[in-house]
Amino acid sequence: MTDRRRFLKASLLGASAPLLAWAGGRSAGPAARGTKASAARVVSTWDFGVAANRAAWAILGQGGHALDAVETGVQVPESDLKNHSVGKGGYPDRDGHVTLDASIMDADGSCGAVAALEHIEHPISVARRVMERTPHVLLVGEGALQFALEQGFRKQDLLTPEAEQAWHEWLKTAKYQPSINSEVHDYGKGGAPGLPGGAHNHDTIGMLALDAHGRLAGACTTSGMAWKLRGRVGDSPIIGAGLYVDGEVGGATSTGVGEEVIRNAGSFLVVELMRQGRSPHEACKEAVMRIVKKRPEASKTLQVGFLAMNRDGEVGAYAIQHGFSYAVCDAKKQDALIPSQSVYTTSYS
Repeated sequence: MTDRRRFLKASLLGASAPLLAWAGGRSAGPAARGTKASAARVVSTWDFGVAANRAAWAILGQGGHALDAVETGVQVPESDLKNHSVGKGGYPDRDGHVTLDASIMDADGSCGAVAALEHIEHPISVARRVMERTPHVLLVGEGALQFALEQGFRKQDLLTPEAEQAWHEWLKTAKYQPSINSEVHDYGKGGAPGLPGGAHNHDTIGMLALDAHGRLAGACTTSGMAWKLRGRVGDSPIIGAGLYVDGEVGGATSTGVGEEVIRNAGSFLVVELMRQGRSPHEACKEAVMRIVKKRPEASKTLQVGFLAMNRDGEVGAYAIQHGFSYAVCDAKKQDALIPSQSVYTTSYS
């Protein structure tokens, strides 16, 4: 039986083949089909985005595809055992299970995601397989694991000794109170109140890349809220919430409390605001202010941040709380870490 996605792609290619330019087997994207290509650039959330950007730049700097760059880039924090909010080093749910969420999206709207995935180190790569090898967008739980194993991914125990120890410490009080900003609490060294072994209880890495041919792509991956209810899924694997990319406009990603981002279709909103003419900074700020306006009291004790890049490579960000930062890497600056503007300049917690 012909795969629905392949059928649709084949039909579109047959109708518009004269208009398409190809590079590396993928569509060159809107910017490369007659629009002046921007300089390559990659941006990502938080301080651990610096190392992720370096890995992505190794591809972008050689003229590689933005989609390959974002997948490779976010694999770095997914493998970092000191990062307790992403990947293999992530803190578990309240039952002791490490579950991972991820999404990936190309400029033409192709996208894939996994949620509540266990036992696989790189959920971002499974998400890409969902995009490229199935007619679906999102696979979850046991079905996502089954698919990953069928695709040749290796099953492993993701609960590290450090994360397990932190979980046992948490069980003594079982207090569930996400930290506003884990990034500002000495990343990798621990010490945040109520979070034994480290403060990284909810920070996602979202990455956006623009390659030398003007092609955009994005990726988002996380282990979700530490001590969450089993089965909880945040914004990271939800296309339009944690990540959205449109090659004709730009891309956006988010970090922080995913429930608030989902309620507002946050990343899609940011991209649509850019479509209307806002700069990336203006679009991120307006999306944040909508959250604050709807939930003014709740917003004083939670963090949401948006990061965006338009098709010309212009970057912007905005957050509810002080402390959100993002990393930028291009031919001129390799390890830049930039503090985001925010609604509140002093944390409420």
